[in-house]
Amino acid sequence: MATPLGGMFSGQPPGPPPPGSGLPGQASLLQAAPGAPRSSNSTLVDELESSFEACFASLVSQDYVNGTDQEEIRTGVDQCIQKFLDIARQTECFFLQKRLQLSVQKPDQVIKEDVSELRNELQRKDALVQKHLTKLRHWQQVLEDINVQHKKPAEIPQGSLAYLEQASANIPAPLKQT
Repeated sequence: MATPLGGMFSGQPPGPPPPGSGLPGQASLLQAAPGAPRSSNSTLVDELESSFEACFASLVSQDYVNGTDQEEIRTGVDQCIQKFLDIARQTECFFLQKRLQLSVQKPDQVIKEDVSELRNELQRKDALVQKHLTKLRHWQQVLEDINVQHKKPAEIPQGSLAYLEQASANIPAPLKQT
């Protein structure tokens, strides 16, 4: 795994990219690392894609579905997944190496990216706070409505006689005829 990183962990100071390397984003940068068995036109991304396809194919292959030897199936799937994980680690190391080179060559660019990420995070959190405040206001209103409804029955005296007395007090008295 240290092979694709070059001299990054061997105590050598990070320096300019090796000859033949360009800026990040160029296809030539994704060429296979030295010592890795790859075809001449293969890149890490191509290898990653093909190993993912192999993993997926091994899971849906008719050979594995119809196969009776579970240990053989498990071994084949494990090998495909392990190859995918190895290439994914190499790809990650490649991008980490390029990120390190970029931070050494253009530190202001890294700071701009960090500031941009922090602004996006603040906007996301502000939106989340607003969402929670809206929910809080809604539930406060629900609680106020419940409190108002509970106060009305409390004003009415308890018991059936008390209720009848209260109800009859609200009925106007009949007019006396003379």
